[in-house]
Amino acid sequence: MEKLLLGIDDAGRGPVIGPMVLAGVLIDAKTSADFKKSGVKDSKQLTQNRREFFENLIKEKSESFESVVISPEQIDTNNAEGLKLNELEAIAAAKIINKLNNPKKIRGAKIKVVVDCPSPSIQKWQDYLKTHIDDLSNLEISCEHKADRNHPSVSAASILAKTEREREVKKLQEKYGEEIGSGYPSDPKTKTFLAKNAKKHPGLFRKTWKTWQKANHDLDQKKLGF
Repeated sequence: MEKLLLGIDDAGRGPVIGPMVLAGVLIDAKTSADFKKSGVKDSKQLTQNRREFFENLIKEKSESFESVVISPEQIDTNNAEGLKLNELEAIAAAKIINKLNNPKKIRGAKIKVVVDCPSPSIQKWQDYLKTHIDDLSNLEISCEHKADRNHPSVSAASILAKTEREREVKKLQEKYGEEIGSGYPSDPKTKTFLAKNAKKHPGLFRKTWKTWQKANHDLDQKKLGF
């Protein structure tokens, strides 16, 4: 029986601005080998131009692919309800698995699922992930650290997640100005924009992030004259 490979990875876990994106890529063993030969690797090791080139190749050559975009508001709402980012990511990964584990698409194949695990507690996170998967009967689940470096299917997923996240950020830059930067707290542009605008633009910031909370507090102190 044919075995397919499903890699899943995220982009944008850490930013204070913009969404987190998860992507999944379903391929066969030959395509996995072809991707590796072509230079498909962890998206962080590629330039934006190479990521965009490989995005087209991946979408053309894969059996199927899927992504989930999680907005700052979703992250904040779930966080306030006690659902942490790692758990939210597990639920999103399960959605991708459920969508791609489609009997019509996989033709009865077994699927090896490899997820780049965001949690230090791999087994605990994997067990939680499994509770949200509809049908485990044909799946072999493996959650690993640095999977995006070790499995072409996960490298491909990291590229799709990263390019989609970059498009989402570009939309935000067109709406709010390029001075929002990349959205990461370490970005000087983002730091400056956040310091001035933390109280504005509903839905733009992850307000449960300490970075936003500090910027918001600092603006309150300035209003009070401190």
